[in-house]
Amino acid sequence: MKVKVCGLTEKRNIHQLLQQRIDMMGLIFYEQSARMIHSNSELQNWIAGLPISKVGVFVNETTEVILQKVKDFQLDFAQLHGNESPEQIKELSSKIKIIKAFSVHDDFDFEQCLQYMHASLFLFDTKGKMAGGNGIKFNWEVLEKYKGKTPFLLSGGIHLSDVIEIKKLEHPMLYGVDLNSGFELRPGIKNGRIIQQFIQELKRKDYAY
Repeated sequence: MKVKVCGLTEKRNIHQLLQQRIDMMGLIFYEQSARMIHSNSELQNWIAGLPISKVGVFVNETTEVILQKVKDFQLDFAQLHGNESPEQIKELSSKIKIIKAFSVHDDFDFEQCLQYMHASLFLFDTKGKMAGGNGIKFNWEVLEKYKGKTPFLLSGGIHLSDVIEIKKLEHPMLYGVDLNSGFELRPGIKNGRIIQQFIQELKRKDYAY
């Protein structure tokens, strides 16, 4: 199971997390987010050269701005958290892999995901006041209603204490987890020690004797 850590903002913190062997790192390019990355050319060039899957997070952004950030930071994915149209995602998907985020609640209709077939991954987050980083979980039992063939990342209020329940999830399309506010020292700065513990417990094989 892949581990994505989102909302990274500082070089030292990013370097620390790379040592924990995270699989994907998320950079937020949304001005209303407390975790928006404010980069200079040095940080931008350093991030562009990192040997890890880099995800840029956008909310209702133009195609032109997204593709410019893809070029500047050498992004591998564009994660879209707004009301982006299927047509925009189709256009972008010819140039960058897309993660389409959905705000899930108890009555969420997973059929609406089908119109975004050009996305490489879906991300199921909790419906809240903000586009992301609300720090609350949705009812994971509703995932049973998702019958699509696009793999998904599980997001929304995940903490270290959730690792056992995550390992129990058996959905065939579960690709990985997206960690954010539940692992922060402060917005944009992650607790590397706790993330290391989460990864170790997630990847540990439990045997019954």
